[in-house]
Amino acid sequence: MTKLFGLDESEIVPLVGEVHVGNPTLAAVEEVFARASWTGIAEPGDRAAGELVSTLGAAAALTALVDHWPVERISATAASAGSELTPEEVNAALSRWGPRLKSGVAIVALRAAVRHSVTLVLPADAAWPAGMDDLGPHAPIALWLRGNVSTLARTNPAIALVGARAATGYGEHVTMEASAGLVDRGYTIVSGAAYGIDGMAHRAALASDGQTIAFLAGGVDRFYPSGHDALLTRIVEKGAVVSELPCGSPPTKWRFLQQKVKLR
Repeated sequence: MTKLFGLDESEIVPLVGEVHVGNPTLAAVEEVFARASWTGIAEPGDRAAGELVSTLGAAAALTALVDHWPVERISATAASAGSELTPEEVNAALSRWGPRLKSGVAIVALRAAVRHSVTLVLPADAAWPAGMDDLGPHAPIALWLRGNVSTLARTNPAIALVGARAATGYGEHVTMEASAGLVDRGYTIVSGAAYGIDGMAHRAALASDGQTIAFLAGGVDRFYPSGHDALLTRIVEKGAVVSELPCGSPPTKWRFLQQKVKLR
């Protein structure tokens, strides 16, 4: 039985083929699976994870964790590839990631992704939003998408409309007019699917037959807030629901903050 990152390769390969359309070589499968794993190991915006993945490659960086490389080896290997991470930063990162490095967690996320027809989008894919690369090491390692990949591919031009949950009637009215007007000018509307301003931005875009993307602070298999289940279902049908986090991930206060920063 062939192993991949300590797991059964015969189980990984079919799952990767279901969630990612691309070159089915073993190296490509390793990269896809490693990036899927990293989205559950590191929190969105984790600079150390971004640096390791960008300098070593996702598969090599995951191997370093799975094989329990010592801090010195990881630091030296990353430095030789151009990383500026210090041994202290690597050590702190390993402490964060260690509790999440559990065998089979990525397999569970991939199974859920298959059940919900979720696509994993990588930076090398044509649909990857180029603007994400401006975030450097804080950029997403991969994006989990439920809906239409073509919507993500058309994010240029795109504009984020986000705001208060406890919005006034006037605020929602202005958001509705802004969203509809921008859609008429060819913009894709991006927001966070929250109550108030976010929800109105999405609804107005849909009402104007425009493209809209909901960027969630949890897995795309569990819509949040639950009161927007119908809205998010419509976005899946007409646009795209996207997250940096794998299926099964709950939204948290920290993840909401990261989400809002990136949308702005």
